[in-house]
Amino acid sequence: MSTGTILLARLDSMGDVVMSGPAVRAAARTAERVVLLVGPRGEAVARLLPGVDQVLVWRSPWIDPNPPRTEREDVMNLVGRVTGLGVDEALILTSFHQSPLPLALLLRMAGVARVCAISEDYPGSLLDLRHRVAPGIPEPERALSLVEAAGHRLAPHDDGGLTLTGSLPDTFELTGGDGHVVVHVGADAPSRELPVALGADVTASLSARGHRVVVTGEDQVKADKVASGHALNLAGRTDTAELADVLRRARVLIVGNTGPAHLAAAVRTPVVSLFAPVVPASAWAPYGIACRVLGDQDAPCAGTRARECPVPGHPCLNDVTTEDVLTAIEELEDT
Repeated sequence: MSTGTILLARLDSMGDVVMSGPAVRAAARTAERVVLLVGPRGEAVARLLPGVDQVLVWRSPWIDPNPPRTEREDVMNLVGRVTGLGVDEALILTSFHQSPLPLALLLRMAGVARVCAISEDYPGSLLDLRHRVAPGIPEPERALSLVEAAGHRLAPHDDGGLTLTGSLPDTFELTGGDGHVVVHVGADAPSRELPVALGADVTASLSARGHRVVVTGEDQVKADKVASGHALNLAGRTDTAELADVLRRARVLIVGNTGPAHLAAAVRTPVVSLFAPVVPASAWAPYGIACRVLGDQDAPCAGTRARECPVPGHPCLNDVTTEDVLTAIEELEDT
């Protein structure tokens, strides 16, 4: 039975939007049309998710890490755009530390009749479905549980994993073939990125052992240091869809806790995850694929959500050795 137009909102970054994929697919089974409301950092990958008919982009003042000023004209513009879509139901997808209520208020102003979200705060009349979940569950399951509580289910054959559209661009000419190892440099938050010195040593060691290594990322200076003559450096040379194909054809990805880790999971590539415990690995580790999590998950920074490491020397990741990474790769290839 169709429910008309369903709007799903996930207003933060690439990885968060990728992890919303199972929830989107479940809603799409019921909806005549699915609109995905995302922030600018999630727009490109939103267009790669199966089940999305339309992408609406808005930079949220209460979620974006570099928030814009809250301007009446901007807010009312969003309300007007949503009003024009004729949304029948809205599903607000959030992480545990985010409130859905500001967006719920704007959706009510846009005339959305049914609004659903996970909320610990009292929602008053802003939510028709106030859903609750256990803390620390994987982000894809958190989002999917809300959509299921709202009455939408995945198809029987759908395994609930992350996935992307099958029509990715072919990057063979960039990488020269399949079977490479990808080392990704950088992250949205410095506390969560692969240490450059470790990345450089891992790259050199892999190259010395005969592996073909590809370095990706956006910071050209850091990527140059990691590649350092031992790897093909694609930093800044791929868009999101091209990066997804580079990862799809890789044997394994070595990366911090950042969007490309989830992009790799969506194309079913194994991941060695250098995971700073500023957020719980139970929620944000790569989902549904072969993965090895490295880094001290009981470090003093655990649970702080710090964007900059609060502990001198960043020991949770800087104590990881090249041998640790190489061993993790071998373990993944043996599974």
